[in-house]
Amino acid sequence: MLRTHTCGELRPEHIGQTVTLCGWVQRTRDKGGILWVDLRDRYGLTQLALEEGVETQEVREQARQLGREFVLAVTGKVAERHSKNDKMPTGGIEIRVEKIEVLNPAKLPPFLIEDDTDGGDDLRMKYRYLDLRRAPVRQNLMLRHRVAQATRRYLDGQEFIEVETPVLIKSTPEGARDFVVPSRMNPGEFYALPQSPQTFKQLLMVSGFDRYFQIVKCFRDEDLRADRQPEFTQIDCEMSFVEQEDILNTFEGLVQYLFREVKGLEIGQLPRMTYADAMRYYGNDKPDTRFEMKFVELNDLVKGHNFPVFDAAGLVVGICATGAASYTRKQLDELTEYVKRPQIGATGLVYARVEADGSVKSSVDKFYGQEQLQQWKAAFAAQPGDLLLVLAGEPNKTRKALSELRLEMGQRLGLRDKDTFSALWVVDFPLLEYIEEEGRYFAMHHPFTSPKPEDLALLDSPDTIGEVRANAYDMVINGVEVGGGSIRIHDRAVQARMFSLLGFSDEEAKAQFGFLLDAFEYGAPPHGGIAFGFDRLCSLFGGADSIRDFIAFPKNNSGRDVMIDSPSQISGAQLKELSIKTDVVAGK
Repeated sequence: MLRTHTCGELRPEHIGQTVTLCGWVQRTRDKGGILWVDLRDRYGLTQLALEEGVETQEVREQARQLGREFVLAVTGKVAERHSKNDKMPTGGIEIRVEKIEVLNPAKLPPFLIEDDTDGGDDLRMKYRYLDLRRAPVRQNLMLRHRVAQATRRYLDGQEFIEVETPVLIKSTPEGARDFVVPSRMNPGEFYALPQSPQTFKQLLMVSGFDRYFQIVKCFRDEDLRADRQPEFTQIDCEMSFVEQEDILNTFEGLVQYLFREVKGLEIGQLPRMTYADAMRYYGNDKPDTRFEMKFVELNDLVKGHNFPVFDAAGLVVGICATGAASYTRKQLDELTEYVKRPQIGATGLVYARVEADGSVKSSVDKFYGQEQLQQWKAAFAAQPGDLLLVLAGEPNKTRKALSELRLEMGQRLGLRDKDTFSALWVVDFPLLEYIEEEGRYFAMHHPFTSPKPEDLALLDSPDTIGEVRANAYDMVINGVEVGGGSIRIHDRAVQARMFSLLGFSDEEAKAQFGFLLDAFEYGAPPHGGIAFGFDRLCSLFGGADSIRDFIAFPKNNSGRDVMIDSPSQISGAQLKELSIKTDVVAGK
């Protein structure tokens, strides 16, 4: 080894020892009579000291020529630091330098390699290998490593076997768009990159492996946002001879273990919430339960008072923002503009304040007297100082808009603390959803999800198909879906029925999934599983909004790696070898 110790290792008990450190120059400070150099590696930072009359003139002059990010090997004696720094682990010592070897000089980096850098997102992504030297980024990847190791320990202790599944697979319909890969040896044919190992993990259950897991790369060609990347990582798991309760208990245990090992927190037993209740009380299927602010429906109280907006609405529903009655007219106008944004889609906002004396003052006093407004107050169980916010319109659209308003109010009122964690299971999803534009049903999760056994008979009538519940479940933490899965269909006849409901002909089902249907004829056990968004879990543990911060080499919002300039064109010779001809239409 070129070094005897790391830059984060030395303490006062090492004083008097001669050591060799290797690392990068963080900064130099030249005060004339004394020169300090901060040397950094993955493990920490150590101060080097060169004092006039103590260190040789040659070594001091050599140190004065050092620039930021020079790579050094430094030998010297550990000494007590005169001005100790309690904020750093090595703050009690420094190295009195005897020898400096420049292992590699460095150009001046395009941004400061500091915790608080002057580099913007685009610049840091272009020079990601430099950004990775910064302590916050390095700590994010170390957290990711700890989560991965803890996951493997827990699942190994539960008798799971880690099995790798193929990356070059068959393109299948449903879900997001596939990334495809041309086959040189089979001209005109393409592999697809897996959106998940779904069919393979089911085949592993048919193979008798009983308990499988994999921390696996998945690929989806979809529009990007903070919690999406074209390539992402899942903790993918499957179990045989189980029911839903077995899976919930096993993977509730995994998440409890991860919180304990990675965050030092005990999160306790996870509550269960049905999909119907999640939509009714929170307006989405991944509710943030760090705070209450549940929806209250007002149809029975507000209709028939000659207020056209409410009388014409399919749903009138609101929330109670505790302690927000002091909001100014300007703040209320901001909220009104917020809900009218196109991506939210409400047409307006009605509000009512509960005054200190218990009376209610609303923006619709012209239509509702104090007696009616007191009924509103009672419905919300509102107290003096509370603010009632009400939306009206088509039910699904209105719930979606109020869900966004609820989250916005939670943010404004400081109720979405990143150091507070609230986890739950959402269960009893609909099996199918009808898409008007397509004129057919689509699987709410995927085509292999089993219906609830007690709902199977509802599949036989067009009038009741929409009422069938899936044997499916999602884990939600702080309003983020971190994992989801289901009990799978293991009976060929039920699976064929499902494909038929989704609009597949027998020929199409055979062409796309014949291998799985065939496998079901050779003794498929009852089985089910779950997949966790590994990147999302890491970002939650790290208190970040973007999964990009926990991926070593992420893509930008356009799906590009600006560091290596990818995707990029390939040569005509390569295209010819792949039997591909491109005709890119301008503007597409």
